[in-house]
Amino acid sequence: MSFSTHPLWLVGFRPFFALACLAGLGLPPVWALIFAGTIAPPPAPFSPTQWHAHEMFFGFGWAVLGGFLLTASKNWVKVRGYHGLPLILLAVAWLLERAGMWFAGELSPLVFRLASNLFLASIVGMLLWTLARHRDTDSFRDNYFFLIILPLFLVAKTLLLGSDSFPAGAAMTLALFRVAFLVMLERTVTQFMKNTLGVGILRNPPLDAAIKLLALLLVAGSLLPAAFAAAISLLLALLLAIRFAFWQPHLALRRLEIGIMYLGYLAIVVQLLLQGSELLAAAHWPGSLSMHVFTFGTMGLIIPAMLIRICKGHTGRPLVFDSLDRSVLWIMIAGCVIRIVLPQIAPGHYLLWIQFAAACWFACFTLLAWRYIPILVKPRADGREH
Repeated sequence: MSFSTHPLWLVGFRPFFALACLAGLGLPPVWALIFAGTIAPPPAPFSPTQWHAHEMFFGFGWAVLGGFLLTASKNWVKVRGYHGLPLILLAVAWLLERAGMWFAGELSPLVFRLASNLFLASIVGMLLWTLARHRDTDSFRDNYFFLIILPLFLVAKTLLLGSDSFPAGAAMTLALFRVAFLVMLERTVTQFMKNTLGVGILRNPPLDAAIKLLALLLVAGSLLPAAFAAAISLLLALLLAIRFAFWQPHLALRRLEIGIMYLGYLAIVVQLLLQGSELLAAAHWPGSLSMHVFTFGTMGLIIPAMLIRICKGHTGRPLVFDSLDRSVLWIMIAGCVIRIVLPQIAPGHYLLWIQFAAACWFACFTLLAWRYIPILVKPRADGREH
């Protein structure tokens, strides 16, 4: 077996979910140490906060989103998908970006731009090529949302690392991830509820379209008048809440592996309410509350459950969450409460809450790495190729 034909390179989720686990267990503790002053931040032409935001969104977040889309897009358009050497080169580019971000202060501007953009530009180009080339065989007609948002991540990344444009870049990045999560939740929750509980949930095309279009409009929220952006945020929160009420939450919340998806959905609603209120009247919540409601409440809760489900289902293993899988989810729920709720109650212990929340991420993704990286590097249990 050659290196390029190793099972790790059979399909996109395998290498990038492994990298996501490593990023999830490593990046938050490093940030907690930097925040506490225990270790020095990387010397760079951007602030430590910008480094943290970039690495969590474009390091951890894009390892997850990239692995998911590389796998899902091939299934959507019914092609073999990227494997072998292209995935190896993408993984190398992801690692190069992590090194470039840490050693940015020692690199020339040209080398830094190359190192920090090669991965994202490459994977966005590959995904756009797959979705555009095979548009006629695409199972989901609304994948044009991905055709729109994927190249915009490159714009958001540039803004996020700019000295004066960081707030706009962070807001745009969050909004782009929010669109991706809303599209994903609309599809997966419907399937999970039907397959696991045997129930259907409301799928109203006009309502679904309005939700996604409003979310897309908020990608440009920093360019809109504050009152208008606030109104869109609050309207989107209202529509999401109405749909949530018809998605059988009383049944879903009885099953942790599905209920945690609903909690992540509710976190989007809360984030939008906070965002809207902050745009209407200056609010001073400790700890960038709106941002962390999304990163902890949506990304932090949904991603571990998604990784477990995909790692098992796409390697030919039963889709059953055992006690250790459920423990992983409870750890992240605890981390979410510690990072979002406790700083509002006891802001004087803010550093302690950051450290405890980082410890939860470390524990969660260490368990995921220990359990699932060995699965990701092995052939499918059912003998199928990919």
